[in-house]
Amino acid sequence: MTLSYPITRRGLAAGAALALARPALAQGDYPSRPIRIIAPYAAGGGQDITARLLADPLRLALGQPVVVENRTGASGMIGAQAVATAAPDGYTFLLGGAGETAVNHHLYREKMSYDPMRDLKPVSLVVKVPNILMGSMTAPFRTVAELVEYARANPGKLSYSSSGIGNPQHLAGELFNSMAGIQTVHVPYRGSGPAVTDIAAGRVQFGYNSLASGLSLIRDGRIRAVAVTSRERLPQMPDVPSVSEYPPLANYELINWFGLFAPGGTPDPIAQRVYEAIATALREPELRGKFETQGLLPQPMSPAEYRGFVTGESEKFGRIVRDANVTVDG
Repeated sequence: MTLSYPITRRGLAAGAALALARPALAQGDYPSRPIRIIAPYAAGGGQDITARLLADPLRLALGQPVVVENRTGASGMIGAQAVATAAPDGYTFLLGGAGETAVNHHLYREKMSYDPMRDLKPVSLVVKVPNILMGSMTAPFRTVAELVEYARANPGKLSYSSSGIGNPQHLAGELFNSMAGIQTVHVPYRGSGPAVTDIAAGRVQFGYNSLASGLSLIRDGRIRAVAVTSRERLPQMPDVPSVSEYPPLANYELINWFGLFAPGGTPDPIAQRVYEAIATALREPELRGKFETQGLLPQPMSPAEYRGFVTGESEKFGRIVRDANVTVDG
């Protein structure tokens, strides 16, 4: 009995050494089997499109099949949790957006079963996703300045649509209201399709939605593209100003974004290798063009840069949620 303690200590030490050796071997051989990217929304949406555009370049760079799996529900949190609880071995990734990684924990708090800042490891930003401030053709404004002027003179009379409570489109409107000192009414929809359709029909005067969701209606002259919510103009619409070009809102910016996350304990060398593959792929003009056609602006970031970016975005979204007293049901 008196020998059990030193033997146990040596056994633990040997086990620890073996545990350290295994990840090193795994990293040296990585990858040795197919890789899975989970998109937390349905096929055809921005995150699904981004994941599928990345899959083939990653396959070529890493030498293994890359499979995209749609795991939907609960505002992206079902897919995010699946990655947060997956083995941290570099074979499961999340193509995450701002909602499930930087917004939802401010809205759902204790109802969430994962901590995105602890349980998800940022690998690389892939694209930024500016929204378009879209106006009805019958709205009493054509520009950001005219919108602000009318709203100040008619508080509560303008309504704006988004694809749901608490998402980046909704928060883009709340930030606009706050910075402009105006009152407009948020009308949430279940998806961007009906949100944009009701702008065209004049049921709401304006809204914040992705370029892809409203591009055909803009081209048909049924919706007016008033401004973009990024600081830079979009290459697809160079004549449409950014909100920040209106001097009183010079500091305005509220965008969505999509990037790759791994389970929290994934080794740094694996994350770095995958980031380098993404950065190389996004330098190719053909792939960049495919993203930009969808209104997605490629901008890779290293794991360290991306972690800082996500932290800053979470703080920004948190302030907007608190200041606007945004709440969700269920």
